[in-house]
Amino acid sequence: MSIRTLLLLILALPALIVGGAMALEVKIPVPQWGRDYVLSFMVNQEAPEFVLPEVLGPDDPERPLVVIDAGHGGRDPGSVSGDVREKDIVLAIALALRDELLESGGIRVALTRDEDRIVPLADRPEVARQLEADLFLSIHADSAGEREDISGASIYMLSSEASSEAAARFAARENNADRVNGLRIEGQSEQVSAILVELSQARTQEDAAEFASLITREGDGKLLFHPSARRSAALAVLRAPDVPSVLFESGFVTNDGDRDRLTTPEGRQQYAEVLAQAIRVYFARRSET
Repeated sequence: MSIRTLLLLILALPALIVGGAMALEVKIPVPQWGRDYVLSFMVNQEAPEFVLPEVLGPDDPERPLVVIDAGHGGRDPGSVSGDVREKDIVLAIALALRDELLESGGIRVALTRDEDRIVPLADRPEVARQLEADLFLSIHADSAGEREDISGASIYMLSSEASSEAAARFAARENNADRVNGLRIEGQSEQVSAILVELSQARTQEDAAEFASLITREGDGKLLFHPSARRSAALAVLRAPDVPSVLFESGFVTNDGDRDRLTTPEGRQQYAEVLAQAIRVYFARRSET
């Protein structure tokens, strides 16, 4: 058989199949929107408009202000285990922490998001900067993949050098979150790197380290911490150079024990109480200096 004849057969094959199906009155399934095998993609979606959130609490600008950042959101679920999604867990903890702080009074609170929506990575620390916050706390939950035995909370502080290989992998994943959302701006990594160099400001880093130590102190005997509870990584979300910033990794969604604590109202309230007490002590110390 010549190549020309073979090509003609290949080109004619679809028409022969369709013609035969019509003659035999056989229905050929056509892809439908909403079916599992049809994928839709949003192209060139614009980033959400940057809007400063409402500041809750005392109507007194002299009162300390903490910005609470619930990680991920919208199309970005974060870490996932079964039907448990990081974005839902951390939002629930952030809301519980907000309520705990407002109930005790004396501290102003703002949230980067209070619902399931996208917040571009660069906007999160920018909220803290523009509101002139005294503290920035980003709340997340981790995944260990197939490892179900890894558990415990950890606290990340900003550093141009990661404290471990695991911390470096975590930073790379979190810093790429906007790639999932289609909101990545070219050149952002260079800008972040430049800011990281400037983040040698000793006072801001010292304050962040003090707050991290307060979380572990207040959580002792109340929360389960990872053996390496305090870590450092080049996290873009902590890049505000003039605001002490900490990322709290509440636990692993891939661990049964952590997942139970993270998905129950009682467990989330325990996280909120520990974090609220650490924030209160931190600001109490600041008022004494």
